[in-house]
Amino acid sequence: MKRIFILVVVTLLAMGSVFAEESILIDFSKLTADIVPDQNDVPTQNRATLMDFTNEATSNFTARQRVAMKSSLAIDRWDVVFSSSSRNVTTKHLSYTKEAPSKEWGTVMGVRVHFPVEPFNSWAIVKPPFDIPAFEPPAEIDDDGNIQPGEESGVTGPSRFEGETDEDGKPTGGFGVIKNVGTIKSIAVNAYGLNFPHALSVILVDDKGNEKTYFMGYLNFEGWGELRWDNPAYVQNVRNRELRLYPIYPDSTPFVKFGGFLIQRSASSPGGDYIGYFKDVKVIYDKAVLDTERDIEDESLWNIIQDRETARKTSELQRLGQQEVQRYLDNARQATETTFTPTEGTSSEEE
Repeated sequence: MKRIFILVVVTLLAMGSVFAEESILIDFSKLTADIVPDQNDVPTQNRATLMDFTNEATSNFTARQRVAMKSSLAIDRWDVVFSSSSRNVTTKHLSYTKEAPSKEWGTVMGVRVHFPVEPFNSWAIVKPPFDIPAFEPPAEIDDDGNIQPGEESGVTGPSRFEGETDEDGKPTGGFGVIKNVGTIKSIAVNAYGLNFPHALSVILVDDKGNEKTYFMGYLNFEGWGELRWDNPAYVQNVRNRELRLYPIYPDSTPFVKFGGFLIQRSASSPGGDYIGYFKDVKVIYDKAVLDTERDIEDESLWNIIQDRETARKTSELQRLGQQEVQRYLDNARQATETTFTPTEGTSSEEE
């Protein structure tokens, strides 16, 4: 029976990539700020991706201070990190992301990167404000940023950063995580070019924590365009592939998550400001595990994946929480005055 099943699977695969999937890894039009307004009543956080790191803070902080320790993937909160040779006060201060209104897409990510003007190779990474969690369970979040965990688990079921599920129960994607990823066939970035000669790459992180950079192409074009990476080692014909069998349980389903954009400027290219816009990142990939009906619900019986991924999630949140608390403390210590207070003196005029 086992041999028959394997032969059926191989036959179906030989007919074409019937199990290949196309998913949206990150969609910046879904990352607009829509909750937690500031003193000017302007939203500062994204509801779908808000994370609460206050559990890592001590009891010395007030309730208002703890609200500031929450973070999300809202476009304005992303970071621009330079190479050590390009990192200085000026490049850091003049490099940031912001929401950009697009006539075609609505809202997209706008990026400003201020490269050094000196003639040497330089690079910068546009990265999320925190490592995107792969197993964060769904939650209910109100306008003030209060988070109530949902009933479904993000460990064995769809997680919050996979997006909401459609009628077929498939995650819609767009928040930085794709699960059940086998071999990646293609990656595409929808970018807006302004004739800059810089190179663009996409950084992906797998379930083992390994980062891999995929060169997408150059940004020397005008308007919206699709930059694409096609896997040169992808074997279309299954007959030419090396077939392997892996244990289905208790190995967790492999995933990829978005690690950021790498923008590279060569020494021969002009320095100074780079301006660009990004709509989304899409991935075409083979499924790692087929969706089949099983006679026995293994996880319900053993809870191995639940225990393993809960421990991983707790460790991940502790690390991210300490990082966000430190950022809050650094921000709270910053001087807010922009000018000196005028010195009061006595008038020299006599009555």
